[in-house]
Amino acid sequence: LALGEPKIERDKIVEVVTAILPEEKVRYLMGVGYPEDIISSVINGVDLFDCVLPTRNARTGTVFTSRGKLTIRNAEYRADFKPLDRECDCYTCRNFTRAYIRHLFNAGEILGPRLTTYHSLYFFMKLMREIREAIKGDYLLDWKEEFLKKYRS
Repeated sequence: LALGEPKIERDKIVEVVTAILPEEKVRYLMGVGYPEDIISSVINGVDLFDCVLPTRNARTGTVFTSRGKLTIRNAEYRADFKPLDRECDCYTCRNFTRAYIRHLFNAGEILGPRLTTYHSLYFFMKLMREIREAIKGDYLLDWKEEFLKKYRS
């Protein structure tokens, strides 16, 4: 799975397979890395993910934010002195601007990919923490709608 099939088809397969797997066993899905795909897979019973997408994208200048993906190499960030994500409290977002990180990428400085990779890993760790909290609080579907509304804005 997660190797090119349509997302709707993948979600149906995951739903069918997780329904027959023992609940006490960990359910692993390889190659799913977009936030909306992770969320739908968790809703369908998946517990564990493994994907290069967050770090590969970050190393090439695309990061995930609470408002969707951002490609830091774009000229629009040349004089943008905001953090990558205003709602993130990671080290990168607390200490560096979009303009500076863009400069690092364009200058070929290794710090640029390191900062965006740190941010992306932090973003996904926070995503999973929020999903766990929503499951425990029994409001996962409401949380999903709220998250996706903001993420797609």
